[in-house]
Amino acid sequence: TCPSTFRKLAGCTLFITGASRGIGKAIALKAAKDGANIVIAAKTAEPHPTLPGTIYTAAAEIEAAGGKALPCVVNVREEQQIINAVEKAVKTFGGIDILVNNASAISLTGTLETETKKVNLMMDVNVRGTYLTSKTCLPHLRKSRNPHILNLSPPMNLNPMWFKNHCAYTISKYGMSMCVLGMAEEFRGEVAVNALWPKTAIHTAAMDMLGGSGIEKQCRKTDILADAAYCILTKPKSFTGNFIIDEVLLREEGVKDFDVYAIAPGHPLMPDFFLDGKLSGSQHEGPDGATVNTEPAPAKPLSPVAETFRVIEGAMSEEYVRSTQGVFQFELSGDDGGTWYIDLKTKGGSAGFGKPPVTADVVMSMSSADFVKMFTGE
Repeated sequence: TCPSTFRKLAGCTLFITGASRGIGKAIALKAAKDGANIVIAAKTAEPHPTLPGTIYTAAAEIEAAGGKALPCVVNVREEQQIINAVEKAVKTFGGIDILVNNASAISLTGTLETETKKVNLMMDVNVRGTYLTSKTCLPHLRKSRNPHILNLSPPMNLNPMWFKNHCAYTISKYGMSMCVLGMAEEFRGEVAVNALWPKTAIHTAAMDMLGGSGIEKQCRKTDILADAAYCILTKPKSFTGNFIIDEVLLREEGVKDFDVYAIAPGHPLMPDFFLDGKLSGSQHEGPDGATVNTEPAPAKPLSPVAETFRVIEGAMSEEYVRSTQGVFQFELSGDDGGTWYIDLKTKGGSAGFGKPPVTADVVMSMSSADFVKMFTGE
């Protein structure tokens, strides 16, 4: 049970999958500062050749931050490992109050390029792992005073552009979001179930692998997700069925300075997947459950370059413009070549084909294929 002291999560037990590094560990450390108990349910027991951290190094950091840690080797593909870890958690800490489904596998590949073992991995870890971990924890969560499940998954935006380049990954992440839709309704009044997703790319070891060197300047620190998760997990269980965007929630909570979360304050940030311009608000649900964006597909599919500029324009905000104050001109060769621009200086910003409305600060020449790769994090 969670005594409602000033340290809101003191004495609470959190079961966090994939907590040995990245976002899962950041959420664990934030809760540990309150004196929470953390079950680190992750699969890295031996140091990984390229990724930092094991369940034991994470446990040491959690204890140093003021929490109690229980490292458990859990590959969420193995149901028995989940069951064993949950039983051990209940034995050690007397129950489970919060489940964070953070473990995730990613392969941003097209249908023909995605090996079957990768498809299986994403479906097993993201959808099935989230489902089985929730199922195993729910009987214990129902006994808690302030029970929460939090899935690190996006608002379901059914615009085909989010499916076409990485169909398997999108299906697997939306599967996690569908768990939120279903379980929030099924356990309404008993257990809060919500989803959290970043507005911008977040700097983790996974992001370095996807984006290569230099990508971190376009990212925020994991702290922004840890702070947003903390806000959600300290709300009453009546706060349920929401698809929350980190920045939107923190603004609602009164946070004004987002530079503290930037790896390189003032540098333009890369928007995260699944969010286009229409998703600027937190999707709090309507009376009949959560909102889902279903836009008809555009009649004529845009070229990759035009599509990229459409996404960039959709992601613009006055905040971006205020913090960047730069105008970029691109001289592209290849398909859809010619002059394109991104204006992050004038009014609300703009982007598109042609010369920028004011003189460019930077002119870049590259092939259109490289341009698309650059902006899709490849």
